[in-house]
Amino acid sequence: MRTTTSKTLALLALLLPLAASAHTGVDGGLHHGFTTGFLHPLTGADHLAAMVAVGLWSALAARRAWPDLLWAPLAFAGMLLVGALMGLAGVQLPAVEPMIAASLLVLGLLVATRVRLPAAMAMALVGVFAVFHGVAHGHELASAQGAALTLAGMVGATVLLHLAGIALGWALRHANAWLPRVAGAAVVVLGATLLAQAV
Repeated sequence: MRTTTSKTLALLALLLPLAASAHTGVDGGLHHGFTTGFLHPLTGADHLAAMVAVGLWSALAARRAWPDLLWAPLAFAGMLLVGALMGLAGVQLPAVEPMIAASLLVLGLLVATRVRLPAAMAMALVGVFAVFHGVAHGHELASAQGAALTLAGMVGATVLLHLAGIALGWALRHANAWLPRVAGAAVVVLGATLLAQAV
């Protein structure tokens, strides 16, 4: 139990310093190829935290392992792709960065409280936020060569981060109740930090 607690706290501590580099321009705008796309969600704290939090919440709130674990992660990954395609097409949405920060606030609260929502509501909620994450990526990729491969890598990393969150959440389902609360609170703090920077 002590080892699990230490690992969880270490992981959460690693997320917070990334807030300063979280989002646009972290990789200098060099978007090309599958590898770059795959690494991008791993180097931006906002995307990393959101994707892990979606999986974590899904596992903590699931009544059953199948299919409850997958509805929200699948919706997020799918709508992230839709949002990225919108961004590539030049679609402009208002308040993209504040909405990304707000997604962390909401997802962090969902993790901390382990709120169960009907599948359709959970999918709609994370799907809306995913569109904003996707649009931000799409805008970054709009003038890049190899955008399709980069986007494929990004979606692949998103799915893996969801799976990592699911695995962590499943491991914490029967742990002390404060562990998920600490994880959720860390995501909320990151969201509040980013929101303060965005407004």
